[in-house]
Amino acid sequence: MEPSRITERQTTYRGRRVAIERRVAVTDDGDTLEREMIVHPGAVVVLAAPTPQEVLLIRNCRHGLGKILWELPAGTLEAGEQPAACAARELQEETGYHAERIEPLCRFYSTPGICTEQMHAFLATGLQEVGQALEPGEHIEVECLPFARVLAMIRSGEVEDAKTIATCLFFRAFSAAETAG
Repeated sequence: MEPSRITERQTTYRGRRVAIERRVAVTDDGDTLEREMIVHPGAVVVLAAPTPQEVLLIRNCRHGLGKILWELPAGTLEAGEQPAACAARELQEETGYHAERIEPLCRFYSTPGICTEQMHAFLATGLQEVGQALEPGEHIEVECLPFARVLAMIRSGEVEDAKTIATCLFFRAFSAAETAG
């Protein structure tokens, strides 16, 4: 199987952070497909661990959903920004912590059927509190929780955010830090 070949792109909407493109693709067996894709610059998600047994979660007011969600700190890449630099910036802005070490965990597409957003997940350790720097309109509360409790919150459905679920479960399954949970 070969990936389809995109033969046409037309931007139908351009917003502050994303665009919507109509894309025409030809499959390896000659079929023509038309898709609408949200074009996103990519983002980061940060599992910040003050200790090997704890993780910082934020309660983030998601105005578009009309909900407050439990999440790991995260944010969108700025033009030309490296993912690790974005992770450090977002961690400080949203939680008020600076990390001595930021290490890559994994990458994944958030919703590949409709969006180009690739998430870069990081582990942040050696945390020092420096104060939040929230953007206007952001309402974020920071909680330091035992990692085992975060896993229980994922299992119970209290954590609904996919990037948080994916990153925590990846860390739990593949991290060398066996003591985290």
